Amino acid sequence: MKPTLYVLAAGMGSRYGGLKQLDGLGPNGETIMDYSIFDAERGGFGKVVFVIRSTFEKDFREKVLSKYEHKIPVELVFQELDKLPEGFTVNPERVKPWGTNHAVLMAKDVIKEPFAVINADDFYGRESYAILADYLSKLEGKKNDYCMIGYRVGNTLSESGSVARGICETNAEGYLTGVVERTQIERIDGKVQYKDENDKWVAIGDNTPVSMNMWGFTPDYFKYSEDYFATFLRENEGNIKAEFFIPLMVNYLIVNDKVKVKVLDTPSKWFGVTYAADRQGVVDKIKALIEKGEYPEKLW
Repeated sequence: MKPTLYVLAAGMGSRYGGLKQLDGLGPNGETIMDYSIFDAERGGFGKVVFVIRSTFEKDFREKVLSKYEHKIPVELVFQELDKLPEGFTVNPERVKPWGTNHAVLMAKDVIKEPFAVINADDFYGRESYAILADYLSKLEGKKNDYCMIGYRVGNTLSESGSVARGICETNAEGYLTGVVERTQIERIDGKVQYKDENDKWVAIGDNTPVSMNMWGFTPDYFKYSEDYFATFLRENEGNIKAEFFIPLMVNYLIVNDKVKVKVLDTPSKWFGVTYAADRQGVVDKIKALIEKGEYPEKLW
C-alpha cells in the first residue's frame, strides 16, 4: 500500500485572510501546495489528507480540492479548538489553535497506513517526497519506527534575514536524539551561524541537518499523541497559549525510548516565503526548476 500525505493547512484561513489570497507563485498561478501535491503523487504517495478549519471548507473544496480530485484521492479533516480528549473543555479565553500535533491527531480515524506530515506553505522539493515515500512504503505493519527529512541547513536559509530552525542531533546510526529550536540562524561572513542562549554566534557546518516539519509516522503515533495530549492539557491548564507541537511529542517519545526516528538526508533546497521580500526569490527559483525540466510549465 502506498503511504498517505497529510497536509497541515488549518492555519491558512487566518494567515492568508481566507483562501482568495493563496499566493500563485508558478507561471500559471500555481501555489506552493500545488507543487507539493504534484511531487508527492510522482514520488509514490497514494492519497492526500488535508486538515483545515471547518469555517472555510466550502472555499477550500472549490479553490483547492477541485484541482487535485482527478489526480489523486483526497480527504478533508477538521481542526477545531473543542476537539479535546474526554473530560477536557476549552478555556473560554483561548483563541490560539492547539498546535501542529493536535492537527495531526485530527486524522486518527482516516489514516490507517504509514503517512508523512508537511506544512501547506513550504516548498520541500521533489527528491524529499521520493525519499520519504520510499522509506514509508517499507514500514507497512511496523510500529515505533518513524523518520524525518533532515534538510542541510545551508539549503534552508533566507536571503532576507535570519530564520528559525530545529537543529537535529543524531547518533552514529543516523537516528534522531534531539531537536533544538534555534530562532536566529543566518549566513555571516560565508559561514552558517546561530545565536545561542548567551547571545553568542556559533558556527555550524552547511550540511548540519535541520527539521522543516517533514515527518514520517506509522499509525501507532496517533495513540501516543492522544495519551500525551491529555498529559499536556493537565500540565498547561492555566496557560491559554500553550501549543502541542510535533517536535515536543517526538522528543518525548525519543527521550522515553519508545520510538526510533531515522533522519533522512535530502539534497533538496527548501524554500518558503518567510519574509515578504522572499516572494520574488521563490518565483525565480520555481522558474529555474521549470527551465531545468524538473516541472512542466503547467502543472495540472
